[in-house]
Amino acid sequence: MFEKPQKSYTDLLGKTNRIVEGTTIKGDIISQADFRLDGELTGNFTSKGKIVIGPAGSVTGDIKCRNADIEGRFNGKIEVDEQLNVKSKAHIKGEVITGKLSVEPGAEFSASCIMKTTVKPLPKNNEQQQAG
Repeated sequence: MFEKPQKSYTDLLGKTNRIVEGTTIKGDIISQADFRLDGELTGNFTSKGKIVIGPAGSVTGDIKCRNADIEGRFNGKIEVDEQLNVKSKAHIKGEVITGKLSVEPGAEFSASCIMKTTVKPLPKNNEQQQAG
């Protein structure tokens, strides 16, 4: 009678999943929405949104996401499509691939880092002739 229609994952992108401190997960997490982790994850994490690893949070495994803020511990390979923010109390070990990187003073960053290049499309021939 009062059933709510099922929301698509695009409607969920403004919402945040939470794993609280004291929770341990062993396995992989796949999420369409944003995610905040204050517990411990041993496994891989994949999201089309943002992950926030809080000060008490830790991840041992691989992460693939759009954006990331890390305050806790991370050990593995992280691939961030847009921006990775490493906070002052963060401890990062492993491999980092990101579009943009921000590291606050005090952070422990012991990782190889590859910055993705943003390729701007070249104008087509007729656009160059019109401009010239």
